[in-house]
Amino acid sequence: MAKPELMERVVNLCKRRGLVFPSSEIYGGFRSTWDYGPLGSLLKRNVKDAWWRSMVQMREDIVGIDAAILMAPKVWEASGHLDTFTDPLVDCRNCKERFRADHLPASGACPNCGAKDSLTEARNFHLMFKTFVGPVEDEAAVAYLRPETAQGIFVNFSNVQTTTRKKPPFGIAQIGKSFRNEITPGNFIFRTREFEQMEMEFFVPPEDGERWYEYWCQERLRWFIDLGIPESKLRLRPHDPEELSHYSVGTADIEFEYPWGWGELEGVANRGDFDLTQHAKFSGQDLTYFDQEHDRRYVPYVIEPAVGADRALLAFLLAAYDEDEAPNDAGKAEKRTVLRFDPRLAPIKVAVLPLSKQEKLVPVADEVAAALRPHFMIDVDTAGSIGRRYRRQDEIGTPVCVTVDFDSLDDHAVTARDRDSMKQERVPINDIVSYLQERIGT
Repeated sequence: MAKPELMERVVNLCKRRGLVFPSSEIYGGFRSTWDYGPLGSLLKRNVKDAWWRSMVQMREDIVGIDAAILMAPKVWEASGHLDTFTDPLVDCRNCKERFRADHLPASGACPNCGAKDSLTEARNFHLMFKTFVGPVEDEAAVAYLRPETAQGIFVNFSNVQTTTRKKPPFGIAQIGKSFRNEITPGNFIFRTREFEQMEMEFFVPPEDGERWYEYWCQERLRWFIDLGIPESKLRLRPHDPEELSHYSVGTADIEFEYPWGWGELEGVANRGDFDLTQHAKFSGQDLTYFDQEHDRRYVPYVIEPAVGADRALLAFLLAAYDEDEAPNDAGKAEKRTVLRFDPRLAPIKVAVLPLSKQEKLVPVADEVAAALRPHFMIDVDTAGSIGRRYRRQDEIGTPVCVTVDFDSLDDHAVTARDRDSMKQERVPINDIVSYLQERIGT
């Protein structure tokens, strides 16, 4: 069921609390571009770190690379992007807005002004951003901003396989910026022209392609659930044959229930041997793998889980957003906004809150902050009543607040307050690091 008010509340929270700002805002903004603020940049880094940890650090069969954004134009000819990377575009003769033809309502009316019979015939619109390399802007200097990070992996297949001595099945992972000149970007950071991808290409013997495809569909679904998205908010939707990309043997989308309905969160594709075969053909290089154990040579199939860091961040935000009631400083119940992030994703792990700005408490708060800072991303907040400061930390998803009060001067302990339950516990300052490491990790 659509919940537009949820989206509005999350967008407002992002602006108010420094998660996401409109890009170039002092100049009126620039359509569909966004800047991540102090908290948003931390949240995005945590999402990427969680992905990298699960895909590379915790596995023996996947390594990482960081390929260039600008690549030889021949790459995009081989991959098919120059010929096929288009969307059908229509214009409204009445309001002059442009839309993707495959996103129009069944009525055929203009989605913006509602005019009927006002849309032009569909024509193909190329989605790659074109630029020029060097001082002369002619056809010989044309280059493209990459529309995906995957091709940087494919053209480095032999380099990585040779230097790491990996044998299929093995994967190559990458996180990086991609650019698509979308006709109709929108829904906040869900669809933008500049975005960050987290992609992994898993190279397998051809006969094992289907098995590994099924494996990665379930493994990637499990990752989102493990990081706090309710299973009821996720589903796996296989593509119909007419939906499949030109390279795909089979594709499924992990979909999330956004406020406007179900939408793609991550795609998992069995790309077959299309990419390596094409790059071998266009480059003249041998991109086969020789299996010494079975004395055979083959072009590996590729299974690709690919997710946008921005889109994943939005899903985690929406799943974490909650409202309940909490007592204010006078003991009366009031509405509380809370982001119930998994601690691994929370931008700030611990907030240090001296009960007041009195001189006696400041050195103790500084001592606690100094002990925590090497282990956690922390915030020290001294402005306003303690209740108001709790509300601010709840709203940004901080798992634990540590309060330094006047009793701390005598018992050398602090009060640890849990974000979700709001329960409080007295903890010796000497034990606070180990206590928090056990509660929320490092």
